[in-house]
Amino acid sequence: MTAQAVQEGEHVAVIGLEIHVQLETDTKIFCGCSTNQDDPEPNTYTCPVCLGLPGALPVLNEAAVEFAVKVGKAIDADIPEETRFHRKNYFYPDLPKGFQITQYDAPICQDGELEFQHKGETRTVGIHRAHLEEDPGSLRHVRNGSGNIDTRTTGIDRADYTLVNYNRAGTPLMEIVTDPDFRKPGEAVAFLEKLEEVLEYLGIFDSTRDGSLRVDANLSLVPGEDVNGDGSISDDVLAEANRTEVKNISSHKGAESALAYEESRQRNLIRRGKAVEQETRHFNETHGSTVSMRSKEEEKDYRYFAEADLPPLQVSDWKERLEIPELPDARRERFRDEYDLSKEAASKLTSSKQVADFYEEVAEEFDPDLAAAWVADSLLGELNYRDMEITDVEERLGEFKTLIRLVAEDEITAKNAEETVLREMLDEGDDPETVIDREGLGKADSGEVEQAVEEAIEENPDTVEDYHAGEGGAINFLVGQVMQKTGGSADPGSVNGMLRERLDEE
Repeated sequence: MTAQAVQEGEHVAVIGLEIHVQLETDTKIFCGCSTNQDDPEPNTYTCPVCLGLPGALPVLNEAAVEFAVKVGKAIDADIPEETRFHRKNYFYPDLPKGFQITQYDAPICQDGELEFQHKGETRTVGIHRAHLEEDPGSLRHVRNGSGNIDTRTTGIDRADYTLVNYNRAGTPLMEIVTDPDFRKPGEAVAFLEKLEEVLEYLGIFDSTRDGSLRVDANLSLVPGEDVNGDGSISDDVLAEANRTEVKNISSHKGAESALAYEESRQRNLIRRGKAVEQETRHFNETHGSTVSMRSKEEEKDYRYFAEADLPPLQVSDWKERLEIPELPDARRERFRDEYDLSKEAASKLTSSKQVADFYEEVAEEFDPDLAAAWVADSLLGELNYRDMEITDVEERLGEFKTLIRLVAEDEITAKNAEETVLREMLDEGDDPETVIDREGLGKADSGEVEQAVEEAIEENPDTVEDYHAGEGGAINFLVGQVMQKTGGSADPGSVNGMLRERLDEE
């Protein structure tokens, strides 16, 4: 980070993130209740442990610990010889025990980092800590418009009452806390995108699950003259700056909007000579604004003390024992080396683990460049247009290979394969052979093409004259006529060659 990157205006934004990642374990972190809840009734996936009933004791989920260690390896973090759990005491309606089991002064991952790209520049952000904890339940804020019945969900600032659902209580979370290394909202968003990509490659996170990644963003403004030449800011300056924490941001777009609003709000306060209060604020995604919730708690307010019902963990050796899959940056580089792909193609094809796996399956059977063109351009383009994901079609890999093979063997033109067959495969769910038979898209035989060439020449004498006069567009018109006569089943390149050969004979 350079000084030039941050020295804009009288004050510089300092942003740090606290990212709560829901780990994809089968059961909750301290009990056997399932985390695989498909639209359940409220308060049905609960037990005495996750409800915090007297006498119920927690038992740690080993898979959650393994997932945390894998994150530590991915961000090159230190894993201490001993880590332990604490109780974080505070009252909130969705916290059934009145405290949260979390980690305080001995987190499982410490002093890591993550590299990401922002506007063509490579950035490295420090990960101060990453620790395990349990998720609280969920709240639904309701505005009773009629005065009689439960009508619609609203923001906390406009709610008439709140409903509590404890199904989520006890779901394993990993809280990842960055250093205050961001200076612009866009940088924070680029980091979140990279982090989510890494977590998905690790196989411990599902971005499609509701509430799977939630962000608390801390932002303060410091005088530009307090920024060091290398862009760093001293701890003393950061300690003096009043920061606000914006809670429970649920999307990348929301993070950018919340931070942009909060930065603008603080700048306006300073411009008017008013103080920025240190507080916790709620982000209203509908209005793109933040509202004050409460004064910002300090560490002492949570009265941390050791969780006596859970013994300390010694898992530092797990970092060597546990293996993690190839991460996106490494896979991107391998694709460029092994398949000789461009940087852009390699980036597209590693945008998710599922896309990368799909591509490699295709590249095993076909030329890597051909496979890349079909997967990165044709398939992903059509999926994106339909708001679909590669996971929606990965079970149809064999059908997709069949379509490419039919093109490679000259059974169908690439144009018809892309513009008709692939689209109908996605829209109708049919296999490629069914679409080809129904639409009559089989490749025209040579006799049919030759006849179409002769007819096009005979029917368009003016265009033939233009061709002989050197007008380049004439041949394209004649190719189009032949393609129309053959129902698009001829190969345009072959037709072009046949036309030129025939016309040059005259």
